Amino acid sequence: MRALLWFFTLISSSFALWPQPKHFEHGSSTLWLSANCQLVYSPRSILRTVYVNPLSGSPPHHVPSSAIDQVSSETLLQSAFERMKHNILDRGFVPRKFHPRGVGFEPMKNGANRCIERLVIHENLHQNLGSTDLQGQSEAYTIEISEGGEALITIACPLGGLHALETFAQLFFAHSSPSAGSYTPYAPLLIKDSPVFEHRGLNLDISRNWISPDDVMRTIEAMAANKLNRLHLHASDAQSWPLEIPSLPDLAMKGAYSQAQIWRTEDLEAVQLHGTYYGIQVFTEIDLPGHTTSIGNAFPHLVTAKDVPWPEYALEPPSGQLRLNSSEIPPFIQTLLDDLVSRTSRHSSLFHLGGDELNMNAYRLDPTVNSSSYQVLKPLVQAFIDHVISIARSHSLTVIMWEEMVLDWNLTLPLQDVLIQTWRGSDDDALGTILNKGHKTIFGSNAHWYLDCGHGYFVDPEPSNPDSPVKPPYLDYCSPYKNWRHMYAYDPVADVPQSQRHLVVGGEAHLWGELTDSVSLDGMLWPRVAAAAEVMWGAPGKKPDESTTRRLADMRERLVTRGIRAGVVQMEWCLRHQGGCRL
Repeated sequence: MRALLWFFTLISSSFALWPQPKHFEHGSSTLWLSANCQLVYSPRSILRTVYVNPLSGSPPHHVPSSAIDQVSSETLLQSAFERMKHNILDRGFVPRKFHPRGVGFEPMKNGANRCIERLVIHENLHQNLGSTDLQGQSEAYTIEISEGGEALITIACPLGGLHALETFAQLFFAHSSPSAGSYTPYAPLLIKDSPVFEHRGLNLDISRNWISPDDVMRTIEAMAANKLNRLHLHASDAQSWPLEIPSLPDLAMKGAYSQAQIWRTEDLEAVQLHGTYYGIQVFTEIDLPGHTTSIGNAFPHLVTAKDVPWPEYALEPPSGQLRLNSSEIPPFIQTLLDDLVSRTSRHSSLFHLGGDELNMNAYRLDPTVNSSSYQVLKPLVQAFIDHVISIARSHSLTVIMWEEMVLDWNLTLPLQDVLIQTWRGSDDDALGTILNKGHKTIFGSNAHWYLDCGHGYFVDPEPSNPDSPVKPPYLDYCSPYKNWRHMYAYDPVADVPQSQRHLVVGGEAHLWGELTDSVSLDGMLWPRVAAAAEVMWGAPGKKPDESTTRRLADMRERLVTRGIRAGVVQMEWCLRHQGGCRL
């Protein structure tokens, strides 16, 4: 196949791979995907413990523990192959929006058409697939399609195969005649691809409003289409505690909004398994020691500043934080985390302990502290965080925490197995300051990648307060709205010297849940998260142009066919009249 004469052509207006691969060449011949296309796979290794439903080729939403078994990478990729065929043949979209009305753009289907009858995946750990680092190599892939219909994917690890099959699906369009099938107009084709950043994630708040396990599974599927690989579940906060903890059953029974709004242990297990099948590591954040009022619903003696007027003691209602110097706190944290991470560590090597927005005033009301002094509180915070890190280490987990533990509290933290997540705006230069201390970091500035910004506050004006900050034009603290172009243009490493780039492991877009629930979730995430995904997959710092708009619009259409209620990228007239909406 490599003896083919490959040639480069300009990208067609509907050549719409997202994220954009590092390298591609393509021709202009049409191939059809046979409904009987078979996968031929030469495996190298066992991937991990996962469960496959042999009837559907994908994990069920609720998995009995007895059904979990050792599954080979062959089974994982066979499942992904069947999803790929389903997306091409049953969920494909006709790209009529991308062509002027009345202009023919589809190939004719007849008995002489060439078809792809089989797809070969060759796994070769020692083959150089174009990435310069180990992590990038594990997710790297190449795709070769000959003019005659031979199709070959080459990977170093199964993760690369999952990405390759998502790209393969994007090469195909549905014909307007339902019986015709789906075609790619770009043979022969060569793609070489690998990611820039190891950690490409979404932080999703499931605590402030109800987001169901099914909602998260749907989100995982959309993330995989955009080659994201980390889902950070912000799983507890002051407002509610939705996670079932069997050793502390009252936490969810009294801390969730209702018994119908609890994530059972099997729900979390199923979501993590679903993530495995889509190449996404799902991990939890238990925000500590702040943002913990909901613990007080079950264990009021562990929380201080609960049931007091909130503005002085918290950034959001209700106020309340874990006591810092109580002898009952360490065994409670030990029980909580041993229960949770002994389960989640089967599917993820990460645990997020939170550590943000700790209110010092609350500790004036803590009878074990009786002080809001930084000098008094810092050693207590250090001891608390050290304890949490030690528990995580006992389960072989890497710990993530928010930037305040370094920037505000100046804690002494390990450099090897702790990641610091930055979030405050670029004016604070949080990323640079943390890198200068030698810490590995995750980016995602609220000035660029906070998806909830620009939707207004959740607070109402106090009638008796003539100076209420809730007043026209009713802007929230991080306005304006972060549209997809703004997110796409974000270059988190623009000011990071090459000598420190290896410390930047990746980033996350963030959706905080004050004004989002199951109904509005998809539109809040998509297509904007897709813009962040391309920044993290490819080289950041690119400015969006019309070709970017058209590629993202294509991705949006594909998400819609998969049941994702994604927002509109571009007016249809502009898509039909290329060049007509420039200024």
